[in-house]
Amino acid sequence: MSNSLPFLIDGHLDLSMNAMEWNRDLRLPISELNNRESGLDDKPDRGKATVTFEELRKGNIGLVVATQIARYVKPDSPLPGWFSPEQAWAQTQGQLAWYKAMEADGQLTMIQNKEDLDAHLANWNSSENDNKPIGYILSLEGADSMVDLSYVEKAYAYGLRAIGPAHYGPGRYANGTDSSGKLNKEGIALLQEMDRLNMILDATHLNDDAFWDALNRYKGNIWASHNNCRTFVDHNRQFSDDMIKSLIERDAVIGVALDAWMMVPNWIRGTSTPQSTNCNMEIMANNIDHICQLAGNTNHVAVGSDLDGAFGREQCPYDLETIADIQKIFPILKSRGYKPEDIEKIANGNWLRFMRKAL
Repeated sequence: MSNSLPFLIDGHLDLSMNAMEWNRDLRLPISELNNRESGLDDKPDRGKATVTFEELRKGNIGLVVATQIARYVKPDSPLPGWFSPEQAWAQTQGQLAWYKAMEADGQLTMIQNKEDLDAHLANWNSSENDNKPIGYILSLEGADSMVDLSYVEKAYAYGLRAIGPAHYGPGRYANGTDSSGKLNKEGIALLQEMDRLNMILDATHLNDDAFWDALNRYKGNIWASHNNCRTFVDHNRQFSDDMIKSLIERDAVIGVALDAWMMVPNWIRGTSTPQSTNCNMEIMANNIDHICQLAGNTNHVAVGSDLDGAFGREQCPYDLETIADIQKIFPILKSRGYKPEDIEKIANGNWLRFMRKAL
């Protein structure tokens, strides 16, 4: 069913967070997963999930960057999180255990190096099996759970290949969205340790001060797994044109995200709707196109959907029912004059070029 669709790589999915904190069994059909949540209101997206393994396969999404995520928060923080770095670490280890259980069940296969990548691609593209395992590269969103720097190598040993030092607010290593300030001394040491291990720096969620500080310091490979353009939504969570140009100069790839508040200006959580703001897949195409115009080519943009990253159908394009519908972006780009080879790069080629260089 999926072979007529371009092979698609999604650069950012919080799969283990959905399994462990939202208590979702991603092996279920999407309708059954959502039915099980009817009547629940502890999360704003209950019953509105878009991501399951079946929907990934339907969309020919055979490779993803999948996260571990656990924030440390001080007692006065308004953000959700754990009260000690050790608790945050333990949460990420529970998430890792879930990924391993899904590998054992044949749902996922971990990609740690180029050999793994090429073997997985050969299997995905040749196998007629409808339930073949989805490849995943493990990334850490926010470094708070690294109790100290010795934990970075521990995590690298179990397969962690990318780290975004910050998430929302002030972090133990770097300051993220809606905060200010450069890397602290622990953050500078974190980057040095990541450099030593040849890890990927994820620039997503770094505030402007920390972004420029990190770009100036980091010698290794940099990507932005899920980021949109500030020119459309003027907020520090998005990248300015100067930030995008600097990433392009570093041969980075930027994954365009599908969170409505990052797509349409003045989104009000819990009030705005995708329909009322006319949030649709054309806006994803606008973000892709803007990055391509700044680059002068199609080599630096891809998909990093962030779907079901603590939001569901209530906060994503109205013409997207499940993650398989990301495929709708390619006919839109074609209608705008994008050639088949450009579409191939955006679907998978740019991520693959980056991964082959970085892994």
